[in-house]
Amino acid sequence: MKSQDTPFEGGPMDGRVLPVLLGMTGHPPKTYRIPVPDAAGGPPTVLVYRRVPRGHGKKLGMVQGWKYRYDPEGGRGGGGVRWPWTKPWTKPWTKRDNTPSGKPDDPTG
Repeated sequence: MKSQDTPFEGGPMDGRVLPVLLGMTGHPPKTYRIPVPDAAGGPPTVLVYRRVPRGHGKKLGMVQGWKYRYDPEGGRGGGGVRWPWTKPWTKPWTKRDNTPSGKPDDPTG
């Protein structure tokens, strides 16, 4: 597997650079979760970091690299797979307003 040194910003991992495994597309995962064990022996705290672009190129504006930014909410919402058929279905060829043109009280339209 290929890995890439990726910087972290914000939260307890601020300023650290860790090797992160890359996926099949050559990008690191969109979210990076780090379990931190509790000193009292309770359930571990999970730190959540989101992938953001590190910078953009000058000519084409393509992403130069990735970094992780701390998500203090803990990854609520925005996670999971978004399938195209889960969006609300609308007919793009119909008008939103189906009232005839002219005044609403005008019987001739």
